[in-house]
Amino acid sequence: MIEQFGPQTLDGLTLGAIYALIALGYTLVYGVLRLINFAHSEIFMMGVFASLFAMHALGIDAGDPAKTGFVLGASLLVVMVVAMVVSGLAAVIMERVAYRPLRRRGAPRLAALITAVGISLFLQELFAVRYGREVLGFPRLMEKRQLFEVGGANVRTDKVLVLVSALLLMLTLDRFVARTRLGRGIRATAQDSETAALMGVNIDRVIMLTFLLGGLLAGAAGTLYGVFFEAARYNIGFLPGIKAFTAAVLGGIGNIRGALAGGLLLGLLENWGSTVLGGEWKDVFAFTVLVLVLMFRPTGLLGESLGRARA
Repeated sequence: MIEQFGPQTLDGLTLGAIYALIALGYTLVYGVLRLINFAHSEIFMMGVFASLFAMHALGIDAGDPAKTGFVLGASLLVVMVVAMVVSGLAAVIMERVAYRPLRRRGAPRLAALITAVGISLFLQELFAVRYGREVLGFPRLMEKRQLFEVGGANVRTDKVLVLVSALLLMLTLDRFVARTRLGRGIRATAQDSETAALMGVNIDRVIMLTFLLGGLLAGAAGTLYGVFFEAARYNIGFLPGIKAFTAAVLGGIGNIRGALAGGLLLGLLENWGSTVLGGEWKDVFAFTVLVLVLMFRPTGLLGESLGRARA
């Protein structure tokens, strides 16, 4: 069991980085709207499918040799940009068509929550009807070769790609929200939307930007997930989406750095737990973490309360 600690730690960090990217969408929207957008998992799912279709459009098919060098970098960049654009636009359309009318009518938050669940189920069934319910395989974009070994863990190229890409994207978001004018608008709206509106902040634009940012990151997560796990399915967003929500709560929902910390920690706990208890307990262990956090530490690791979170 001890010899598995190193490999499980690396796998946990890799999976946790994907959780963290998805979790940022939950935490951004909650910070601004106090809304748990459970349809965000399907925005991630659309990113996975968009990555698959982009690979096919580039002529990358199953059985082709893995890409290397400049071709690999260019192909990966194109695929990720396509996925981010598709998921970002889908998130903006979702906000504009589904949530904004409810907000303008002063509908209760329960209505928005029910709408989110309805959108999630609708998109799952739409993709099931269009693309079937079986698992679709991803072409192997890159050779998963070992770079070096640390503590018994084989550090492969795909794991490095996921970790480095996710950390760069999360750092970019953190700097964007902290340093730019649009980011200050997001923070002002999260703190007090009425006062922000009186000071000239366009609330609708801020909310749209928040959904866009969450969608872009979910699309990037979809590409990284597809490259790492090489699979796509109509409901592939469900479990990662729920676990990403768990990560957001664990870190302190509404806190960007909390989403990063929560994602990485959940990935580690999930993999360590499966090592001790067995792989069949992996999902049970992750959701047990959610229950325990809500019971004993509802403010999350970084002290943000579910009722007082800030972006």
